[in-house]
Amino acid sequence: MAAIRVASTSFTLRASTSSSSSSSRCYNLCPSVFAKFRFSPTSYALSSTRPKRMAHSITRAALGLTQPKKIDPPKISFAAKEIDLVEWKGDILAVGVTEKDMEKDENLAFKNIILQKLDLQLGGSLSEASSEEDFTGKTGQSTVLRLPGLGSKRVGLIGLGAASATTAYRSLGEAVAAAAKSAQASNVAITLASSEGIAAELKPSTASAIATGAMLGTFDDNRFKSESKKPTLQSIDIIGLGSGPEMEKKLKYAEDVCSGIILGKELVNAPANVLTPGVLAEEAARIASDHSDVFTAKILDVEQCKELKMGSYLAVAAASSNPPRFIHLCYKPPGGTVRTKLALVGKGLTFDCGGYNIKTGPGCMIELMKFDMGGSAAVLGAAKALGQIKPTGVEVHFIVAACENMISGTGMRPGDILTASNGKTIEVNNTDAEGRLTLADALIYACNQGAEKIVDLATLTGACIVALGPSIAGVFTASDELASEVLGASEVSGEKLWRLPMEESYWESMKSGVADMVNTGGRQGGAITAALFLKQFVDEKVQWMHIDMAGPVWNDKKKTATGFGVSTLVEWVIKNSS
Repeated sequence: MAAIRVASTSFTLRASTSSSSSSSRCYNLCPSVFAKFRFSPTSYALSSTRPKRMAHSITRAALGLTQPKKIDPPKISFAAKEIDLVEWKGDILAVGVTEKDMEKDENLAFKNIILQKLDLQLGGSLSEASSEEDFTGKTGQSTVLRLPGLGSKRVGLIGLGAASATTAYRSLGEAVAAAAKSAQASNVAITLASSEGIAAELKPSTASAIATGAMLGTFDDNRFKSESKKPTLQSIDIIGLGSGPEMEKKLKYAEDVCSGIILGKELVNAPANVLTPGVLAEEAARIASDHSDVFTAKILDVEQCKELKMGSYLAVAAASSNPPRFIHLCYKPPGGTVRTKLALVGKGLTFDCGGYNIKTGPGCMIELMKFDMGGSAAVLGAAKALGQIKPTGVEVHFIVAACENMISGTGMRPGDILTASNGKTIEVNNTDAEGRLTLADALIYACNQGAEKIVDLATLTGACIVALGPSIAGVFTASDELASEVLGASEVSGEKLWRLPMEESYWESMKSGVADMVNTGGRQGGAITAALFLKQFVDEKVQWMHIDMAGPVWNDKKKTATGFGVSTLVEWVIKNSS
């Protein structure tokens, strides 16, 4: 660890509204560098108990002269209305239709009442155009037509498929956002051809899913592009699903969750020369500052992690010139009453080259290893959303052991034996199985906070992608109760999880002749053995779940982050608050 000579300084975070010198203004966790990431720097005061200066230079966040532009997330106003579609005035009237809604009689007239009414107003043009476009309402189909006769300039039909679900309604919102971008529309209305078939108690959730899709569909991460267009969409009216306080509450909830998802996307999209462990810690500290009524932040440096004997985590960080940062945000509910204590732990490798077992060859994805902090992005995105929602009755600890896995003369080597903070020893047989080493100390730390339930998220294994493909995360837990809770939350959020077995017999392959365990087993069942490894660092009394999100963290087709995990985590925490 000699190469990482970080000042042995304890930082106390407190927000400051007055201006001060540059040395005390910027809470960047690397005293010699301020790394501008997303927003203008918030003012902080730092109290140092043992002031020292860093004795080495670090990789600056501006490596390559890249400075991300400050771009505000899209702001869209949503309103739930009960008005006549024919009377609505704006740029696009979008109608979500199922395949059943598109059925026609022998005269080629729509059977669906909503479509009948629109088609009558349009003199049969809608029916005719949909036939010419071969539009049948299948999932993914959409057509936007400029037809005279309505208050709207354009009318769009968006396919929902054979049946409606959360994912279908979210896709409807995304499709409408895409249509609005193409038409440079500013005012849009969305309705469902068969809204009367939705139970009254489900209509607010349906509107929320539509709004979520629209907000995320409008967002483009253009911080690193030299030129970009500003979104034009300003307002969306959701028609036919009711109105009132419950609807307004659900739409506000969607906005809060989307702000967390967008943060998660931005964190994962940011390259490793911009998002260093220190900058990730800054983002966490900013969340605590923005919501200081419910959040506190603790950021541990190398010396403080040494005091906690985090040998497993620090070994991974040893080769990088960017110092590690251990992040701990604590949410305490308004009113102070706590019935349940939870912890969310996210893998925070801001870059992973594999170490001495360097990633090589086709399919190694080294060029995408900026996304190896996707678990921490989900955790911090959830923290931002929950800071706005402010659930009662639940205390939540958000924990990230942030670092880089690099190569240098001081780096962790194959064959090294590490000692985690619970005293267990690990023989390193693969330096590219580093995420579980950082999570080991993070999970021990989470248990020490008194958490009754812990969920960790990590882009942990390629084996999980092989098993479940690119859009489904693997879930591992011995607790049926916790599995039911989290899988139930994922059904509401529309994110895909699949429970895999914790096959204890596979632990044989993880035994070492010279230490308590090795850090990888054989090729077969790699996602399972990784979960079994993590289990060694969780208190048996704690309900614990591991989510391997290596597949769904990234959308390869769109070449961008997905924000996966945020909405499920928020939903799970909310369920535990009641």
